Amino acid sequence: MTLAGAAAWQWKRQLGGYWRLMRLDRPVGTLLLLWPTLAALWVAAQGVPPLAVLAAFVAGTLLARSAGCVINDIADRRFDGHVERTRRRPLPQGDVSLAGAVTLLASLAALCLGIVLTLNPLTRWLAAAGAALVLLYPFLKRWTHLPQAALGMAFSWGIPMAFAALRDTVPAHAWLLFAASWTWIVAYDTLYAMVDRDDDVKIGIKSTAILLGRMDRAAVGGLQVGTLGLLIGLGILLGFAHAYFVGLAAVAALFGYQQALIRKRRRDACLRAFANNVWVGFALFAGTAVEYASRAALP
Repeated sequence: MTLAGAAAWQWKRQLGGYWRLMRLDRPVGTLLLLWPTLAALWVAAQGVPPLAVLAAFVAGTLLARSAGCVINDIADRRFDGHVERTRRRPLPQGDVSLAGAVTLLASLAALCLGIVLTLNPLTRWLAAAGAALVLLYPFLKRWTHLPQAALGMAFSWGIPMAFAALRDTVPAHAWLLFAASWTWIVAYDTLYAMVDRDDDVKIGIKSTAILLGRMDRAAVGGLQVGTLGLLIGLGILLGFAHAYFVGLAAVAALFGYQQALIRKRRRDACLRAFANNVWVGFALFAGTAVEYASRAALP
């Protein structure tokens, strides 16, 4: 290989490493964060939200998720090489240096700040609280078996922010949607933790999957039932009709499918069940959006 070819290969390797560090090659996490945020925007706006706010939240979701992944990988750089699912990540593989990861994180944080500054003061304060949750989450797996609870809050934080951005307040039904999102996220992140459970036990990382043991499937099922109950309550409170509840019927069917997948607790099946939650989020958003569109179409 020539010197120029070696330099080009190294540049391509580093660029690919940054891409993977932000998980841009794996959009599942971004979509899991985006769907409930979009549902909140539609509820807060009682229909299609203003384009500028919608664009700010879509871009902010992508950037915030990328920043969260970089923070997580920096914090876990000494552990990821010992876990089957994460051992090929850019930091343990040496594709990205620690200094490079920190520089990338600073750049993503600056972009997020730029977006937040276009929103009102209440949304800015909520964004600051959300950033604190994102920073805290990776370290909770060292101290407690409940890091999934913190992730549930961090991934749901776009909901109160959406209401704050559009209404300059966060009404009670926003927190009901937040609670439903929280129970759903704890459920699917427990599925994710079930994939890594054996490796995590060996290296001393804690999770709800380890805490729950053989009660994991029942606990996930209970959280899923709780999610449906909260979402049904939200629909009744807001006077929703057919479309929203059709969306919830799809959510219930998807939860049932996930329970079938994890019945033997195989790693690959648990990972498939986790990824299937993208469709849960889409069903929630689609039902909400169609509900408001049907209302707007009434004479």
